[in-house]
Amino acid sequence: MALQPRDVLVALKLALREAEDEPSYAALAADLGLSSSQVHVSVGRAALARLVDRDDKRARFAELREFLLHGIKYMCPAEFGPVARGIPTAHSAAPLRDLLVDSGEPLVWADPQGELRGQSIEPLHRAAPGAALRDARLHAGLALIDALRGGRARERKLAAEELGAMLRP
Repeated sequence: MALQPRDVLVALKLALREAEDEPSYAALAADLGLSSSQVHVSVGRAALARLVDRDDKRARFAELREFLLHGIKYMCPAEFGPVARGIPTAHSAAPLRDLLVDSGEPLVWADPQGELRGQSIEPLHRAAPGAALRDARLHAGLALIDALRGGRARERKLAAEELGAMLRP
């Protein structure tokens, strides 16, 4: 089975969770806006790719970090769309927003609930914007991934540093 963008979303959620106890598939599904069966299949595929441990649903931090820093831009290249209202991502969202002085035109996930107008970018997975609105740490992680997928050189460098620091056990 080939790794899917949804599997990366689930693996990132597992890596950034704060609770020490093992989350249920139903709880992960509710947090991500997916079904329990989708989360179960994604954990299985991510485990085959060695990004998570299937038994206790824990992220394998070194492997996930390596995959995101070096492979995500090839698996899910950025697809830019028209200017739209949406949720900030990449250099327009924290933490990069606070680190860059002149970051250019805002990047957003097109969403009617968003408050920022800018160049739209296709999210990693269609459930990502909703999940990001429910979890600020996940939003930051997804924004950094978007910077790796489609940012300029300095944005990619800063995103790699921030994501590397974020993905520590």
